[in-house]
Amino acid sequence: MLFNLARPLADQFILFNLFRYTTFRSGAACLTALVVALILGPRVIRWLRSLQRDGQPIRADGPERHLIEKKGTPTMGGLLILLALGISTLLWVDLRNRYVWAVLFVTYGYGALGFVDDYLKLSRHNNKGVPGRVKLLVQAVIGLIAGVWITSVTREPLASELAIPVFKEVLIPLGHAFPVFAALVMMGSSNAVNLTDGLDGLAIVPTIICAGVFALIAYLVGNRIFAEYLQLNAVAGVDQLCVFCAALIGAGLGFLWFNAPPAAVFMGDIGSLSLGGALGAVAVATKHEIVLMIVGGLFVVETVSVIIQVFWFKRTGKRVFLMAPLHHHFEKKGWSEPTIVIRFWIISMILALVGLATLKIR
Repeated sequence: MLFNLARPLADQFILFNLFRYTTFRSGAACLTALVVALILGPRVIRWLRSLQRDGQPIRADGPERHLIEKKGTPTMGGLLILLALGISTLLWVDLRNRYVWAVLFVTYGYGALGFVDDYLKLSRHNNKGVPGRVKLLVQAVIGLIAGVWITSVTREPLASELAIPVFKEVLIPLGHAFPVFAALVMMGSSNAVNLTDGLDGLAIVPTIICAGVFALIAYLVGNRIFAEYLQLNAVAGVDQLCVFCAALIGAGLGFLWFNAPPAAVFMGDIGSLSLGGALGAVAVATKHEIVLMIVGGLFVVETVSVIIQVFWFKRTGKRVFLMAPLHHHFEKKGWSEPTIVIRFWIISMILALVGLATLKIR
């Protein structure tokens, strides 16, 4: 909004010329989201506590200490992230950019689904929210609409092609199937973050790291000069997603202030589903879907651990892991929560560096 208001005045007032720079607005968006989250955080948490006397339902089959240490902690803290993210993004982004609106559609569409899921769990006092098939169907519809939306905005023939990291000239044409592929990326990313969200701070920091990587990718891909130098596929207008990702980083840091061990609030599905969907949508818009699998490798591993556990248990009646997702396996092995969380953060940082390396290796 500020960009759209300041742009006509930039030639008359030098100060307003700052708003033309994506880097300035990205930094401002990050700081704005952080401040908004820190200011609203205590109020949102008090409100959630007043509505949730018993806090988030705890899995009876989970680690025993969760029934003691985490009982009574309110959930749906993702609402704080969405508030800070939305306010900051709308304040600093170019409101005419259609990529931004497509990503916001996915973010808040998945957030609404997560809200309903959290509400049902709280009202029923158990972990049964929206049925799995219904959840996947809603995610698929939202993802498909966003996929068509993003494809219509992107220039041809890149709009319907899948870029392969490292191999600069390799583009796989998917044609009319691309929106379906895009929807699968968003659904997979959303559910992967949701599965990872099980310990204090475990999901939000890798999400922040992924957002940081894709803020850089969006800026480079959206700038034709940088894109040509790095031999990337330029996507005009996608640089505005750098502002969105920066706002996501700020909102995530603000949430982490209250989610750091011992957490005062949990993210809930309203946060994990929306953040994962946002990352997936940004990856689709920037044509770096496969890089998301590398940078978000921690989320992928957590998801694969659940798939392996379910498949093998149904097949043999035995478990591969003591408990899935993977972070619970290490809890069962006696690792302390801070040890698991920090080591997973380190792994996420390493994967981010590997993902960034694909931008230069050609």
